Amino acid sequence: MPVFSRFLRYFLAVAQHGSIRRASEHLRIAASAIDRQILQGEESLGTPLFERLPTGLRLTATGELLYAHGKQWSRDLTNMCVQIEDMRGLRRGQVDIAVPDALTRGFLPRLLRAMRTTHPGITICTHVLDNSRIQDTLIGGSVDLALLLNPTHARGLLVRAHKDFPLGFVCLPNHPVAERKNARFSLAMNYPMIMPEPPLALHRQIEILQIDSNLDIHAAASSDNIQMIKSLVREGIGLGILSALDVMEEVTRGELAFIPISNHDLAPLTLALCVDHSRQLSGAARLVISELEKEFLSPATQPHPAS
Repeated sequence: MPVFSRFLRYFLAVAQHGSIRRASEHLRIAASAIDRQILQGEESLGTPLFERLPTGLRLTATGELLYAHGKQWSRDLTNMCVQIEDMRGLRRGQVDIAVPDALTRGFLPRLLRAMRTTHPGITICTHVLDNSRIQDTLIGGSVDLALLLNPTHARGLLVRAHKDFPLGFVCLPNHPVAERKNARFSLAMNYPMIMPEPPLALHRQIEILQIDSNLDIHAAASSDNIQMIKSLVREGIGLGILSALDVMEEVTRGELAFIPISNHDLAPLTLALCVDHSRQLSGAARLVISELEKEFLSPATQPHPAS
């Protein structure tokens, strides 16, 4: 409802983009109109909100204060609007979800497609981020909910549902290892390996297991990207180590094989549906959460080899 404060809408956009020109392009509003609102706001407050630099605009101390309160006011207004819509019985609006790259394929796109059919009034915006950034993004109020790998304890973080996925070896279906139902981590000593690197969530778990097992594993390659690891496995460079979540689609289609690592001291990868418990969620967000909670209970979110 930008009509409530045109100045604040323009101010926040300029602060976020660092220039009136970029804010103008983002808002599709004439730069002169934005500049006029900013100047009028500074005159009304009796202090400059931006430093005018050759490289753009930078918030002054007063501007920083206004920006922090303005963002909170904007969130509160949005929450109020969705509560009003809930009272009117409407089920529409925008829901922002932060997700890791591992979920750009598989059950989440299918779920969003289904929700488009059952709830066409809801627009779901997915923000694909490094897993390390998702928790702060949620607590900072930039998204309504998050799907987070291996969440850590944080004030305000509420886990609504979670599911554990085993870690295992990934190989081509015709590889000798593919015939196994499970394997010890020491199997990695017998084959060239493609190892996960930070910031992948499973890197630390594998690193700890390698140290505890006192194994010197030969890495034929390594990568910090799940898709690259799977591509290298397809090229026959070596065995990969990923979670069942990472290869769910490929295993189902018979393109790759997944062999769980049977070491008892290897923790699984946990996928958690998280919200900020202090935030008032819209009806649309609650609907999305409800559908995600059902998906977490479904056995379909585990890999099943093609028959």
